[in-house]
Amino acid sequence: MVKNKIMPSIFGADIGNIQNDVKPLIELGIEILHVDMMDGSFVPNIAFGPTQVADLKKILPFQFDVHMMVENPEKFIPQLVDAGVEYISIHQEATAHLLRGIQLIKKLGAKAGVVLNPGTPIETINMVLDEIDYVLIMTVNPGLGGQALYAPIYKKIAALKEMIGDRPIDIQVDGGVNNENIKACAEAGANWFVVGSYMFSGAAADRLATLENALK
Repeated sequence: MVKNKIMPSIFGADIGNIQNDVKPLIELGIEILHVDMMDGSFVPNIAFGPTQVADLKKILPFQFDVHMMVENPEKFIPQLVDAGVEYISIHQEATAHLLRGIQLIKKLGAKAGVVLNPGTPIETINMVLDEIDYVLIMTVNPGLGGQALYAPIYKKIAALKEMIGDRPIDIQVDGGVNNENIKACAEAGANWFVVGSYMFSGAAADRLATLENALK
């Protein structure tokens, strides 16, 4: 497992200037970039289809963690793996065949995650815990940037941590994560932190240092 990993989300970057926006992240030693894939149906926005993800993978020297906010994600998984994506997470709410999707990701050689919206009970993924590498807890409603973290979610993170037990499963949080709440997320049990708007709204070195200091 990767401990206390901060993953910048390119949804918070200036897409028209993305290479310049992420250049400081390379210099800071960031290893994994979070990429949101949206279909305009499961969530309101449209962003980063498989072809765009593949194009980004060619020009950006990071491992990719692709968060699939799409219906029927199984049909796109092979394209993402072919593009070189290392981590793929699918929503429990977006497919009738959650186990099939997880098994496909693993079979093709990527790490598999399951995503839960704020209102989705953690018990809905109990049967697949032994199949996955990580769980992504949405701390806002998915698909829109710039939202504030939903504070009651801390109890959900803690309950998930307890349900996971000693399984080697990482807990990722995504949505409104910043220097003021990242510590509470970690104390509840999260160890992967997706940071979008906060990371790209100032100097990357300063933002990362502030986040890392908050985790101490």
